Amino acid sequence: MLRYRLPPGHTHPMTDVIGELVSADSAAVSVRGRDGMLVQVATERVVALKALGPKPVRTSEIRSLEAAAADGWPGVEREWIDGWQVRFGHGFTGRANSAAPLEPGASTAAETLARITERYAARGLPPTLSLPDRLGSAPPGWRTYNETAVMAAGISELVLREGDSAITVTAEPTQDWLSSLRYQGREPTAGAAEVVSAVHDGTLGFGAIGSLTVGRAAVTTAPDGRCWVGLTSLWVAPEHRRNGLGTLMCGELVRWGRGLGATHAYLQVAVDNAEAVALYRDLGFVDHHRYRYARPENVIGRERVGGVL
Repeated sequence: MLRYRLPPGHTHPMTDVIGELVSADSAAVSVRGRDGMLVQVATERVVALKALGPKPVRTSEIRSLEAAAADGWPGVEREWIDGWQVRFGHGFTGRANSAAPLEPGASTAAETLARITERYAARGLPPTLSLPDRLGSAPPGWRTYNETAVMAAGISELVLREGDSAITVTAEPTQDWLSSLRYQGREPTAGAAEVVSAVHDGTLGFGAIGSLTVGRAAVTTAPDGRCWVGLTSLWVAPEHRRNGLGTLMCGELVRWGRGLGATHAYLQVAVDNAEAVALYRDLGFVDHHRYRYARPENVIGRERVGGVL
């Protein structure tokens, strides 16, 4: 919470702003309010700057972040059906091959679900819904699986290593980058290169340290105006894990996104991946919301297909 003095002529002497602290130095304090607007106040006008407890995440914030993330990992085709964004991506990753209820009031009528099912069947894919907290629930006859945590933070709140880095960030994935790509520990399927190279109204960066570690970042802007950098496809060679390479890659990709105007960062991780969750918490990421996938009972398999991306 920021309390500061107003210039002469106002009806009251002071006012408050509750939001996220963006920066504070000897010259000024900057706070992004709950409406997304940035307030900058000269230090001599600051009366109080107080840390508050974690702010409850609003439904509109979940929807907005999900929209930014959908632009950052859009698959290779997508269309809208009754409030659902339906994505197709050669069957590579759950997020690129599922329908998300990104518009308020997305329909779960039998006719809508039949249309979604038909679209996926035409591409040889099972009908799959992505259901974020508070935005949607599994329809009758559908079963959920692969609970995934969305973790996020203001970039100013993250612990980033500054200075030179051995990581190279390129605009397109190199052949070495693609050769190192893994999904749920498996080799990528045909079409994976097209999926990881896709972005909607944003910018991509592909980080690598040779074949030791890779990561992908997408800078996109949410409907509420926040600019996000989303981290995906993070992988470290098994023999080099627990040596700080994952932390180094995350930090470098966030720094890259910050250079393009991103003020916030997010990632998605399977809730049972305790090692990765601990790494992200150490960096400063906190729980934002969760999502899970759903398929009809008669087509759902036991194979794990959602997860980190």
